[in-house]
Amino acid sequence: MSEGELLVVATPIGNLGDLSPRAIDVLKTADLVCAEDTRHTGLMLRRLGVVPRRLLSVHAHNERQRVPEVLRELSAGSRVALVTDAGTPGVSDPGDRVVRAAIEAGFRVGVVPGPSAALAALVVSGLATERWCFEGFLPRQGRARSARLAAVAAETDRAVVLFEAPYRAARLLDDLAQACGGERPGAVCRELTKVHEEVWRGSLSDLAGRARAVSPRGEHVIVVGASPARL
Repeated sequence: MSEGELLVVATPIGNLGDLSPRAIDVLKTADLVCAEDTRHTGLMLRRLGVVPRRLLSVHAHNERQRVPEVLRELSAGSRVALVTDAGTPGVSDPGDRVVRAAIEAGFRVGVVPGPSAALAALVVSGLATERWCFEGFLPRQGRARSARLAAVAAETDRAVVLFEAPYRAARLLDDLAQACGGERPGAVCRELTKVHEEVWRGSLSDLAGRARAVSPRGEHVIVVGASPARL
């Protein structure tokens, strides 16, 4: 096994103070930092007083092409850090191809855990959290979307965590209310850990109505609770 090492590093989802000391040390000492947006990551590092040795863009549109370059760095014995703009790489963000390629090539792959929008929303939702699953972003239309909505509706024993953009949140909540039943409990979490953090709790019908009325801004995490009949 080569001395090269890939470290998957979680970065803040809003509040810069949530970046762990270990994550800062890894980003400071890594030979290469692979970032979803080098400008975003560069600004974060400057705010921390960290000067990275080298930044490389690895995003959804070029990840496949970047894999050979990352593997060459690892083959040369480099310590490579992998980050996205917010949260953990590979969770509704780029990074999984790089991770799989490094593992298949026999390199060490580790993780520096940290902020997670999915977990943050889950624990502040007020819903039962003993069992849950993650759906991320649903398909935007067609049979694929209908199939995923049906799968969410079928999860009557587990909470379901979804991501959505602000301008599509009301539509998603409407679709969830129709698929799961308007009385199904849920929570809408937006701008988590930021100045304007807000959490709405209630039935899916009520949440959909509120989203239509106020056109909320910021990235959304939607948690759908277990069926009331099972509680």
